[in-house]
Amino acid sequence: MSNQAPNHIKYLLATKAIDFLNDAFKIILMQSGFVYNKDTHALYTDVIGNELATGNGYTQGAKALAGVAVTEDDVDDRCEVLWSNVTWTAVGGAIGPASGAIIYDDTVANDPIVGYLDFGADYTQPDGGTATIIAPEIRIS
Repeated sequence: MSNQAPNHIKYLLATKAIDFLNDAFKIILMQSGFVYNKDTHALYTDVIGNELATGNGYTQGAKALAGVAVTEDDVDDRCEVLWSNVTWTAVGGAIGPASGAIIYDDTVANDPIVGYLDFGADYTQPDGGTATIIAPEIRIS
């Protein structure tokens, strides 16, 4: 799984608008065929039309992230922001297909995107199963 941070995040960090240790972050799943653009996808409203629809155990814009850890990586010259595992349980039908996930800051006005996780393929969680993203992470360089 690859990940990308939008260009807009650099501005938000420089202006102290985002506080990774104290803000509330959410994660959403993106429909098959979604193509992330780090230049134009700056806010949740920029991508909401490509989010999976609510149903079968998935609710648009509702999954909160917890357990954040922020580290400095001097070997790879970047900052890494990591959260605890996040899960969705498919109930009454499948969840997906999803091609990736967007993480956004729900505390800051207009819900800025802080990262995109590209799954590298489409994934569907069958009814009764649990979809898990293990340690969602964004890297800022």
